[in-house]
Amino acid sequence: MAPGKVSSTTTETSQSSTYNGGYLKTSHGIKHDYEDTTVGGVTDILSKQAGRTEEFGDWRDDFFKKGYTVVKQAIPRERAVQYGERAMDWFQKFDFGFDINDKSTWTEDHLPVTMNAGMIMGYCATHEKWVWEARCEPGVIEPFAQLWGTDELLVSFDALNITLPGRKDIKWTPWPHVDQAPTRRGLACAQGIINLSEAGPLDGGLQLLQGSSELFEQFFKEHPPKPKADDAPGQFDWYGFTLEDVKWFEDHGCKLIKVNAEPGDVIIWDSRTVHYASLPQSETIRTIIYATYTPASLATPEDLKLKGEIFQRFEGTTHWPHCNIFAQGKAMRGDKICPGERSEPLEKPELTDQVLKLAGVKPY
Repeated sequence: MAPGKVSSTTTETSQSSTYNGGYLKTSHGIKHDYEDTTVGGVTDILSKQAGRTEEFGDWRDDFFKKGYTVVKQAIPRERAVQYGERAMDWFQKFDFGFDINDKSTWTEDHLPVTMNAGMIMGYCATHEKWVWEARCEPGVIEPFAQLWGTDELLVSFDALNITLPGRKDIKWTPWPHVDQAPTRRGLACAQGIINLSEAGPLDGGLQLLQGSSELFEQFFKEHPPKPKADDAPGQFDWYGFTLEDVKWFEDHGCKLIKVNAEPGDVIIWDSRTVHYASLPQSETIRTIIYATYTPASLATPEDLKLKGEIFQRFEGTTHWPHCNIFAQGKAMRGDKICPGERSEPLEKPELTDQVLKLAGVKPY
């Protein structure tokens, strides 16, 4: 059987009314709540563009109108497929007994620790050489440079997602959420996915409630944010929703859609948009890199220092590159750091000027 192709039998289960997102513990145990955390990196750059009356004449029109867009072939398809192959090669080098050709090993015990069946935030994964090379692709950076009006950008040290279809050891529960704190106002961040595999109607991919970004502030006026649950992620810019919350958005005209994309496409969406992933219902292994870019000028010296320290430790952060910098720490297997954790990537990135500037280590 060729890597990247398997049979799928997994189906989604219903979400309970109580939110339970399956988020992972961090090895440092830090949690930022909404009442006691300063909103950093405040900007109205994107909000001002959203209020324009004239059209841009490119992908930005869709982004501001619908809250998301797909930038086609940001990476040439052939090269994107090669990144996907490198991702699967990396994925098979853990010493947990995983065999791509033996589905009996497609279980939690044989895989690195993942969140919701696919997101990998530990193991120095976000600093592998191939990940940084993809982040530095000109066609990936260009849309964000257009959006922000500058090419002096920082990038997130965000998760990878390698989701194996057909796993029988997982119970699938949607986890609708936004990656923007309820106390942060306006369109402040556009997050991204670098697609390395097919994401057609039956493939795994991004699902979102179209139109929910426009209702972000109204929702929280009517539903003041509650303190985070024990299983909620520790970062500030995140909020999880219940089924009742989702119904509120649907009653206000929002529709759940699956975003289709091809290898090499970049999906960009408003961080106020309610979203979550869908499991593959096809034979395709979902393979993506989460990557968000924001202006370096929005970061404080303190946040740049912290970002640089996290880079030196080869740790992951969140979707936000420039503020409320939050280290994901080491992967936890139960209450202990996973024995497969690493202190550095298998293949460290080349420390070019571009990498160091995107990482916030070297000033523009």
